[in-house]
Amino acid sequence: MIVLGIETSCDETAAAVLDGGRKILGSVVASQDAVHAPYGGVVPELASRRHLEVVLPVITQALGQAGLGLTDLHGVAVTQGPGLVGSLLIGCSVAKAMAYAHGLPLVGVNHLEGHIYAAFLEEPAPTYPFLALVVSGGHTALYLARGPGRYERIGQTRDDAAGEAFDKVAKLLGLGYPGGPVIETTARLGDPKAIRLPTAQMSDGAPDFSFSGLKTAVSLHVKRHAPLASRQVADVAASFQATAVKMLVSKTVGAAQRNHVRRIVLTGGVAANGALREALQQECQARGWDLHVPSRALCTDNAAMIAAAGHDRLVAGERAPLTMNAIPDLALG
Repeated sequence: MIVLGIETSCDETAAAVLDGGRKILGSVVASQDAVHAPYGGVVPELASRRHLEVVLPVITQALGQAGLGLTDLHGVAVTQGPGLVGSLLIGCSVAKAMAYAHGLPLVGVNHLEGHIYAAFLEEPAPTYPFLALVVSGGHTALYLARGPGRYERIGQTRDDAAGEAFDKVAKLLGLGYPGGPVIETTARLGDPKAIRLPTAQMSDGAPDFSFSGLKTAVSLHVKRHAPLASRQVADVAASFQATAVKMLVSKTVGAAQRNHVRRIVLTGGVAANGALREALQQECQARGWDLHVPSRALCTDNAAMIAAAGHDRLVAGERAPLTMNAIPDLALG
């Protein structure tokens, strides 16, 4: 089955064509970093307008890479949520129009399930059950995946997502946008032990995350020591990154131990961070666990992961009606 995937949940416009749900025939991602960089974060209205401009050319380019036309498709999968409602509506509207015009089956995909499916696009693919840490600019959560389509959310952020915290700290340090890559680059020049920053612990013992206190601590440090020299900026970036990584890894390892799981999937935009990948790999190796981390291009928002998840749902007989609507707070598990 050849499936077209469409992803417009936030600020990337993406389309991909997959054969059999695993073989990528074509994949295109149009970034909006330059559009939102002056604001230090995503501006929803600007994101929606940019999706309108590029979504059809992106789909055309993905089909061109695959050497296929619309008549060669067997189904269309689109991100239904969660995400920015305006952005989601662009993708959903285009997908529904294509499905209607060409008589194709349609399925809506949860963006977070898509991130989990990114791990199945490379070898070795994970086997069930496994624990997935989905960590991005809009989401930070732990999911216990018991089988295809069977997810239980066992932990989540109670305030900022990790990627959002990276963006905010980068803005505080005057490093630009997006925050994840620039924090990682700057942190290489700093001392991760230079500044003592707080790690959040839940009073009820839940495997949840919290990054607001860490972000506030960085903000107070920057204000107290302003203006910062370049070496000080690097030390703050390194200390922040080390603390954020420590929280993500410790919560993930603890949740895996409590649920007796020996396989971990790390995915989402922040999973492209080298320090996080290395730290979690070390913890898994020490325990004899399997760790699956998609390549960096598949960690960030893309449509191949949406097509992969959509393929399996289409094969299982799932269909979305043409009345399908975007659900910005769509839950997984």
